[in-house]
Amino acid sequence: MKMIKAGFVSMVIAICVTAVLLLVGGVPASAEDVVKIGLNYPETGPYAKQGLDQKRASEIAVEEINAAGGILGKKVQLVYRDTKSNAKIAKENAIDLYDKEGVPMILGGSSSAVAIATGKVAKQKNKIFFGTLTYSTETTGEEANKHVFRECYDSYFAAKVLADYMNKNLAGKKYMYITSDYSWGWTTEEAFRKFTGTNDKNEHKALLTKLGSADFTNVLAVAKENKPQVLVLVLFGKDMEIAIKQAYEMGLKKDMQIIVPNLTLDMAQGAGPEAMEGVIGAKPWIWNVPAKYNYPKGIAYVKKYEEKFKRYPTTSGASAYVILHQYKEAVERAKSFDTKAVIAALEGHKYIGLKDEQYWRAFDHQSVQTVYAVKCKPAAEVKKNQYQQDYFEIINVMKGDDAAINFKDWSEIRKKVGTPPELEEYQPAK
Repeated sequence: MKMIKAGFVSMVIAICVTAVLLLVGGVPASAEDVVKIGLNYPETGPYAKQGLDQKRASEIAVEEINAAGGILGKKVQLVYRDTKSNAKIAKENAIDLYDKEGVPMILGGSSSAVAIATGKVAKQKNKIFFGTLTYSTETTGEEANKHVFRECYDSYFAAKVLADYMNKNLAGKKYMYITSDYSWGWTTEEAFRKFTGTNDKNEHKALLTKLGSADFTNVLAVAKENKPQVLVLVLFGKDMEIAIKQAYEMGLKKDMQIIVPNLTLDMAQGAGPEAMEGVIGAKPWIWNVPAKYNYPKGIAYVKKYEEKFKRYPTTSGASAYVILHQYKEAVERAKSFDTKAVIAALEGHKYIGLKDEQYWRAFDHQSVQTVYAVKCKPAAEVKKNQYQQDYFEIINVMKGDDAAINFKDWSEIRKKVGTPPELEEYQPAK
């Protein structure tokens, strides 16, 4: 009798637990009903702010995808790894995500060295990697392979749209560069010099700095002594925030125009409205672009993000959001998670993300898109905004096909470094 009662109680408890699970979102899905996707992003380190926005935006995208039935009927589950913006850690994370977690795709970035390292693992494992924040031209240039796609723009786009403005307004000026000493820094300076006609390093000097530096006063003092009319800070994340604040405190802005080739909203906010006032840079997307040009998907995303986090979204997160939706659509066009089939479904595909039309260029897997040169608004105007985040005035716009590297130049760069003219793909061992 006691055994019957015990069995009855167990059955009642099981029914109650099931009922509760159904009320809060259903019974746990089996492994067959889930597809894991890796987010290899900087939770900590000098680019942590950019990483946080990627995480927030990815979670919004996954909520939307799962509410619409998932991908081929499978619910999406994000699996997180912290790169610390370190290429070695990113590589180890990618191996773990592909091998142990079984993800068919990883997205992430913030540091081109990280993106390049992850992309190499993707090729070795016959999987896919999408770069969210990787501006080095090498990512879809010298280091490109069949398994890597970049949704954000690169430094070539940024240099083109900025140079178009600067050559009209700052022609013949003396430049100086302070550059982060890794892939993104080198290629950004190189592209910027090319399009502004400042290739002579004796006339337009440069100084290299280590990623994650805490103090830039020494190099800024050299800049002050050198007296350039244009100071280009090829720095990103926390590095840029520190350097621009110190440049402001040292009075450099009174005597020179400061350029930050790749700007983000969180960087501007971190530096502050006074330090950022008048600074010129480039961006692939801005939170107010959708409303300015009437892009419905972008308007809806900005509204949802703002309601959820009480602030505006940034470029980094926008790319992560678009990538997840693009991956879903590509898998569904391919009717499979098979890597080769998904790559084929992406190549050449045109899409609307959070602005006007973009497309995945087949020869290098770069998302070709409209880009913007911006100038930071006066501090008083920034402070009027409810979040103090309305930093950027658009001063130039360039269509993607005009801003992106062309096939001829891309091929020549690949040839110089001994990389095949066509993107290499995974080859199984014989």
